[in-house]
Amino acid sequence: MSLKGKSALVTGSTSGIGQAIAEAFAAEGCNVMLNGFGDAAAIETLRADMASKFGVKVAYNGADMSKPAEIADLVAKTDAQFGSVDILVNNAGIQFTAPVDQFPTDKWDAIIAINLSSAFHGIHAALPLMKAKKWGRIINIASTHGLVASKEKVAYVAAKHGIIGMTKVVGIECADTGVTCNAICPGWVLTPLVQKQIDARAKEQGISAEQAKKNLLAEKQPQLQFTTTAQIAGLAVFLCSDTASNMQGTQLVSDGGWTAQ
Repeated sequence: MSLKGKSALVTGSTSGIGQAIAEAFAAEGCNVMLNGFGDAAAIETLRADMASKFGVKVAYNGADMSKPAEIADLVAKTDAQFGSVDILVNNAGIQFTAPVDQFPTDKWDAIIAINLSSAFHGIHAALPLMKAKKWGRIINIASTHGLVASKEKVAYVAAKHGIIGMTKVVGIECADTGVTCNAICPGWVLTPLVQKQIDARAKEQGISAEQAKKNLLAEKQPQLQFTTTAQIAGLAVFLCSDTASNMQGTQLVSDGGWTAQ
């Protein structure tokens, strides 16, 4: 099935996994709405380059994913700009680590808002548009931390487990509507978010960043290599294909064997 002419809204798509997913959909002929924070000039360069390279319409909206009204407006503006919201990828996320009893409550609130609640608000706004057209794809970027836990990540793990649960509910509610909802669970992906964790480990332990990378992988992933953003993007495109049209409320895992142990 061709995705040419369909529209994709990808949250948190100005860098990392989200950017790779946005580019993959543009390469398939989708018009793309970018969203995320960053330098305005750099984002405009990204937007213009993507539109030029793939010959599609690419727009940008800086909606704050912690604000429900801005999320609803983002969906509405995507629909107004492109005439539909065919694909919604809930990817925006932040991270903070600390033991539970030392975890700042404001960090908990922010992570739950951006990593979990924003997906609900996006789906809430986009689903009626998809149902009306009898076709839609909702893809939630979860994590291995939606399936298993790690210490000092109470908010992130709670949010990602919540994303998995939400995916299941939306999936079964969307049965026979032409809309599917599925999740992708990456293991370690070398994004700016993960690089910050590596740098912090290296500084704390007095080791090189390269050694910190190796140590991080060795703790969790038998296959000692990072999942790439391109691999996650490929899974997102697959979930929009006819081959995946009977997948509903499930998770695709790419984690180098992390959760197989």
